[in-house]
Amino acid sequence: MNVGKILEAKESEIISLEETVSVLDVAKLLGERRIGAIPIMKKGKLCGIISERDVVRGLAIRGGDVLKDSVKTLMTKAVVTCSTDQSVGQIMTMMTERRIRHVPVVEKGELLGMISIGDVVKERMEETQQEAEALKAYIATA
Repeated sequence: MNVGKILEAKESEIISLEETVSVLDVAKLLGERRIGAIPIMKKGKLCGIISERDVVRGLAIRGGDVLKDSVKTLMTKAVVTCSTDQSVGQIMTMMTERRIRHVPVVEKGELLGMISIGDVVKERMEETQQEAEALKAYIATA
């Protein structure tokens, strides 16, 4: 299974924001949509990502004043991305090694969607279940 198949199974709506949006508006959107991160765009191109962790760290360091700032002040600018042809195993390894939970999917400079560690774990669990069922069926016929 690859990232493309995970995206096909998810909602097709891509939630993203411009870098000029306030941290408060980001926090509201994260809460309303019950999501953990949002890709940040500039002139239609991915330029950053902001997560719940980024907002919490900003609050811990600067207090409530950070909510008035633009998301540009807190977002991660060196975004780790993936492509649709990468395997679930590759993405799981990358997320674990880099300690990240959300990865934008980008092809030819275009943001196609976002996958989370939850998406990857769910897919891996389904793969494992299918493998176990196939082995049981094989053993039963042997």
